Amino acid sequence: MLTTRSSRRPRPSRRGAVARGCLVAVGALVLVVLAGGGCAVGQYNGIVSSKQNVNGRLAEIDNQYKRRFDLIPQLVDTVKGAANYEKTTLQAVVDARASVGKVELPSDMTSDPAKLKAYLDAQDQLGGALSRLLVVAEQYPELKATESFQGLQTQIEGTENRITTARRDYVDAVQGYNTKIVKFPGNLIASLFGHTELPQFSTAPETRETPKIDFGDQK
Repeated sequence: MLTTRSSRRPRPSRRGAVARGCLVAVGALVLVVLAGGGCAVGQYNGIVSSKQNVNGRLAEIDNQYKRRFDLIPQLVDTVKGAANYEKTTLQAVVDARASVGKVELPSDMTSDPAKLKAYLDAQDQLGGALSRLLVVAEQYPELKATESFQGLQTQIEGTENRITTARRDYVDAVQGYNTKIVKFPGNLIASLFGHTELPQFSTAPETRETPKIDFGDQK
């Protein structure tokens, strides 16, 4: 009677099991490295985007300040031509405007806090002088009745409102950026690439005095 040998499955060698284990470990390590690298890239791009947003918000403030700067000569000429104006008040606006013209923003908008503060201080002084001039103008009904003055009033009022909005947007953008670079893991990326906190306005836009330019008829 013929007999057959029982078939047995070959056992995997110990060496093969070790090799497969090493491959799994290497694969897991690669995945961790890729995930960590992707996270770092994401954090870096987020920080850069946030800073670009800050620069863009500050550029918008500068645009509105320049618009106001360009309107002032027309306002000065209109007041001169239509009213027995107060020379000291008008001269204060002219002098403040000249001071603004001497101060510029840093090249990348936020790299020099001292220069930024000097720029904003000059703009605030101009805003205060303009506010006083407009208040004085309320005393001259014949001035308020002119079409040119009414047009300038509308433009200046709109510009001041846009300045307030732009300042608020800047505050929000800086807050978002500064938060990114102090929270983990953004703080590690910020430290590695030299990103530091950006200057914030000392006065919030909503508490900043806006020139009063309501020229309704006096009773």
